[in-house]
Amino acid sequence: MVSGSTLHRASQQGWTQRALNLAFCAGGIIVCYGAFSFFQEKITIKTYGEKNEKFIYMQALVFFQCICNLLLATIVKNNGTKTAIIRDNVPSFMYSICSISYFLAMLFSNMALEWVNYPTQILGKSCKPIPIMLFGVFFAHKRYPLRKYFYVLLIVIGMAIFLYKPGKQVKHFDFGAGELLLCASLAMDGVTGAVQDRIRHYYTTDKWAMMFSMNAFSSAFLSIMLVVSGELIAFFNFLVAYPGALREILLFSVSGAIGQCFIFKTVTDFGPLTCSIVTTLRKV
Repeated sequence: MVSGSTLHRASQQGWTQRALNLAFCAGGIIVCYGAFSFFQEKITIKTYGEKNEKFIYMQALVFFQCICNLLLATIVKNNGTKTAIIRDNVPSFMYSICSISYFLAMLFSNMALEWVNYPTQILGKSCKPIPIMLFGVFFAHKRYPLRKYFYVLLIVIGMAIFLYKPGKQVKHFDFGAGELLLCASLAMDGVTGAVQDRIRHYYTTDKWAMMFSMNAFSSAFLSIMLVVSGELIAFFNFLVAYPGALREILLFSVSGAIGQCFIFKTVTDFGPLTCSIVTTLRKV
């Protein structure tokens, strides 16, 4: 017969391991996405050459990022256990929906930088836990205790107060294209979180299989968009004219790919809401 003290110790050990796992994931996200944000800001804000050209090829940037994510997911999945392939029974349409919302969230967020500054983008994206929670409730049938709604609201309000730096010359707020794109990005984050919740609840998968499938679908969709829009050729010509940009894009994509390993580990182990809270707090 198992004593109560033994069960209590086992429970404490399980809680400690879970806390250490979350701390490990959070640390990886903070470090990797800190570098990711640095290079993202550098790419989108700086000017290149004597003509002071700006980088405007956001579809190509997200495509490049998804390809790096896909390559890393392939390496990790193939060098790990083969259980990911056997266990993954998620329908393709679920991954396709999730991947579309996933890359659109990134694309809209990057496109917003053409109209708003980087701190404004960070401030807007700090609200990410709210749509993930709401979409999870309405579309993934998630149920959260009332205190969790309160905690998330406190975190978002606290982040907004901390990040908000009102300009002395700004007398009023205009809701324009940049803000609309940020709202669209947040909505896509909500869709991604809801679909991931449904995948975790109704299907069996592995973090590397999920990362691989989502980036494979995203890369396929984005490649079509790049060819149809003609942005691929313009992006290639830009890199030929300014080869230094390729180094920054590579560093941006590699740091994002490593960070995404921690993202998917957090999503599969703790859920999209916890992951969104970690990514929100790392913006500090």
